Amino acid sequence: MTCIQMNILAGKTGSRRETQGLRARPRTRQEKESASVSRPSSFHTPPSERELIALSVLSGAVMWITAFLLHRSSSLILDYGDNIPYLEVANAIRSWDFHQVTIQHFMGYPYLITMVSLLFHVSTLFALWSIAAISALVSVFLTARLLGPWTAGYFALTNFAWLQLSFLGGAEPLALALSLGALLAFRRDRIFLAAVLGSLSVTVRPLMVFVLVGIGLTLLWRKHLGSFFVALGTGLGTGIVYMLPLARYFGDPLLTVHSYTTRDYGGGGVAGPHGQLFGWPFHGILAGTLAYPAPWTNLLLSFFWIALVLAGIGMMFSESFTAYAKAHPNEVIFGGLYLLAVFSYDYLIWARATFIRFSIPALPFVFYALLRFLPTDRRILWCLSIASAVLATLSAVGVRSVIVHP
Repeated sequence: MTCIQMNILAGKTGSRRETQGLRARPRTRQEKESASVSRPSSFHTPPSERELIALSVLSGAVMWITAFLLHRSSSLILDYGDNIPYLEVANAIRSWDFHQVTIQHFMGYPYLITMVSLLFHVSTLFALWSIAAISALVSVFLTARLLGPWTAGYFALTNFAWLQLSFLGGAEPLALALSLGALLAFRRDRIFLAAVLGSLSVTVRPLMVFVLVGIGLTLLWRKHLGSFFVALGTGLGTGIVYMLPLARYFGDPLLTVHSYTTRDYGGGGVAGPHGQLFGWPFHGILAGTLAYPAPWTNLLLSFFWIALVLAGIGMMFSESFTAYAKAHPNEVIFGGLYLLAVFSYDYLIWARATFIRFSIPALPFVFYALLRFLPTDRRILWCLSIASAVLATLSAVGVRSVIVHP
């Protein structure tokens, strides 16, 4: 071995020893602190779709555990919301006997309850609950796909009415799952599927018609006339099929529409002003609050959500949301028209008291508009999944709206 080779070998050995020495040297406290600051915490990374589903399932489990501990689980589903009217219609559909049933709500939810009950040989009560729970999970998943995981997380875990409808039963989760599915299908240029899902959502909750309005106006604006007529024909066909049994057995194809416009459902025995289905924006909320005083806790909760939605509407004029609106105009049309209808709802007894529930389909867009102000820490979502579930259960079983009669 020559002298040159020996020098090269010695240089490599020394360099390797120096590198090993640097690696072995423990980091100072200052180096550790700077490294922890420069590296983002894992809690600030967006939640995965699986984690969002797990959080929702945890909320449902906490709700039912709380109900069991309160010894109020046996009749909780039957006592909640509009579940009894939905079950009565579903049982009438199952026997195809409508002589002793009153139709108030749109019948898409009872139709699916009957279908699930017959296909899987389960009770209509279990079918009602399972459809709502599964639809809620689907809605959270689709919200994450459309508007991002942080938006989906805050939507899924903050609204008491949403948690109650999801895990006690209600039509809104099904309507929202169908409408969000329609929006996602439209993004992928699957016009027929979008029209089918949007039309089916209207049979569950009537204000979902704005999904179809948004799709139709966007197609016209883009001059996609062929796709527009496909969507229009799908919507009209679905509507005709839906109205045929109403015309045959009740003599009124628009029975479920007239049931909303001709009477204040659930408020007939209450003395005082009632209002009408729609009026000037905010009139029903303000006049109803003055005419029918409620506990301060109910007022605080209602006006918190009203203020939150108004803040979201204000942020919809920001530059970032405007860019989103230009990319997906049909979604903004749906959200905007839906919120206008909710604020214009004019039955005085319900306008303020049920705002937290009626605003649910538009909340994903509200949270998306407010996203820059929302904490991006997954630990907050985990805390919300437990705390909101407990409070939602307490609200369902013990804290009820009290209307003081004049």
